[in-house]
Amino acid sequence: MSEMTTTGAGGDGNDEAVSRFVERFAAELTEAGMQRMSSRVFAALLASESASMTSAELAEQLRISPAAVSGAVRYLNQVGMVSRERDPGSRRERYVLHNEVWYEMITRRDQILVRWEKVLRDGSEILGPGTAAGRRTAETAEFFEFLQEEMLGMMDRWRGRKAAKAKAETEA
Repeated sequence: MSEMTTTGAGGDGNDEAVSRFVERFAAELTEAGMQRMSSRVFAALLASESASMTSAELAEQLRISPAAVSGAVRYLNQVGMVSRERDPGSRRERYVLHNEVWYEMITRRDQILVRWEKVLRDGSEILGPGTAAGRRTAETAEFFEFLQEEMLGMMDRWRGRKAAKAKAETEA
């Protein structure tokens, strides 16, 4: 029995609605630039109750080949969105969605912005601060610096929001 059948849509057996959600979110991820199969696999893992499925479960739910699952998981693993784990006492692998995957992705993106900002500041000096290219490059560096500052504050607010929600749930 597939993961979706046992746990989809809160376990109420609404497989069709879960499939529509998975395909809709996968289409959004694909539109944003993620590979199509990887988008579908990621969305299926996100929608599964355990955030973990085997290759066979993913292939069955998404109606794709095990080779397509393997390629999608390879990409998702490389970008740090999922990991592979062995089922205890089995040779079968499970693909597991990382906890706080979006937080981790944004944090990694912030590290990229730091590198870009440094290169752009160096480039601005090389191009000359008095030139149009130098000013444009400096402004781009300033924009990335602004994004980093805003992201730090945003991530702090997110952690506070999560903590407050967890506290409210334990008190309820």
